[in-house]
Amino acid sequence: MDWTHGWWLVTRLGEAQLLLPAMALALVWLARAPATRPLAASWLLAALVATLVTTASKVAFIGWEIGDATFDFTGFSGHSMFAALVLPVLVRIAAASAPPPWPRFAVVLGYALAAVVAVSRVTTHAHSVSEAVLGFVLGGAASALALRGAQAPTLPAPRWWVAVVLAWLLVLPFEAPPPRTHDWVTALSLKLSGRAVPYTRHDLHRRAAISRRAVSGTPAPHVPAARGT
Repeated sequence: MDWTHGWWLVTRLGEAQLLLPAMALALVWLARAPATRPLAASWLLAALVATLVTTASKVAFIGWEIGDATFDFTGFSGHSMFAALVLPVLVRIAAASAPPPWPRFAVVLGYALAAVVAVSRVTTHAHSVSEAVLGFVLGGAASALALRGAQAPTLPAPRWWVAVVLAWLLVLPFEAPPPRTHDWVTALSLKLSGRAVPYTRHDLHRRAAISRRAVSGTPAPHVPAARGT
């Protein structure tokens, strides 16, 4: 079995292009009844805040090299964040009509699946451990606050709704084109910072190595001139 290929399929479950349409469908369903509208509102607000924080962290690094070499941190993992933000609430809605303790178990299952997505970001070398963990914590906190701060879903999702969401999440990892969100964030970062090229993880660690040598008094090796403007 090609485990590398398997991890790349798992990691696609954290893509915004897959999860946000499913979240939108869930929000429309929740907005139908007064009892679940608070959950829809709090979930949407939490999603906006988490997305803003994640994007800002990426822009700060790509445009200004604001990161941490010690923890190998260049920004929150968007895949980990979106997975932890969306999947627990989706499965909670799907299990709304199930008897206790299945709805609570469904939420745990959603977070477990999101954790696997976070692991896949490290396994596929897309993110460091710190980036994946912090992305998961950010998204998990947002979904937990949404579920805690609003009345639990009392509007059972019909079978067609569950089937559509399930089919979407199972089929799209195989069929969807590669996401372009990173390209868009990079373009935004360069436009805001005025740089010609983005900062990279290599730049972060190279600068940290130069700083360590300067502190220890070890002569620094030749370093090419800074890229960009």
